[in-house]
Amino acid sequence: MLAQLAKHGGFHLVAHTEGDLHIDAHHTVEDTAIALGQALSEALGDRSGITRFGDALVPLDEALTQVAVDVSGRPYLVHDEPAVMASAVIGGDFPATLVRHVWESIASSARIALHVRVISGRDAHHIAESQFKAVARALRAAVALDPRVHGVSSTKGVL
Repeated sequence: MLAQLAKHGGFHLVAHTEGDLHIDAHHTVEDTAIALGQALSEALGDRSGITRFGDALVPLDEALTQVAVDVSGRPYLVHDEPAVMASAVIGGDFPATLVRHVWESIASSARIALHVRVISGRDAHHIAESQFKAVARALRAAVALDPRVHGVSSTKGVL
């Protein structure tokens, strides 16, 4: 899923993760998402000259996900996905419930407002992958440099 995030977001991403996978995936996934969010926040710096807002609508077979993001410096997550994610396991050892936790951890540590809405889907893997691709596309748009933006994109002058 991180490869989807990097590819569709246009980000150079290399992750080396060690964790307690012999217990479960939770802390390893959480720590990786926190580190990714921190790296994103650091890369954005003072967030000058960027578009700030981004959105995407991404299908993957039967799954369809809509995402909107504001890289405002104010962390918040709104997340809505089908009930199938509550009990599904992806790839044999990844509880689908961790997908939401990835977004919580990234939104908090990157200091972004992230809205993820799964409109349709039955297959947990497709639902998860469409979320990663949609978040990637929305972030790609939000962090794009905009030559019309001088300073930060805020009427208050700060984010």
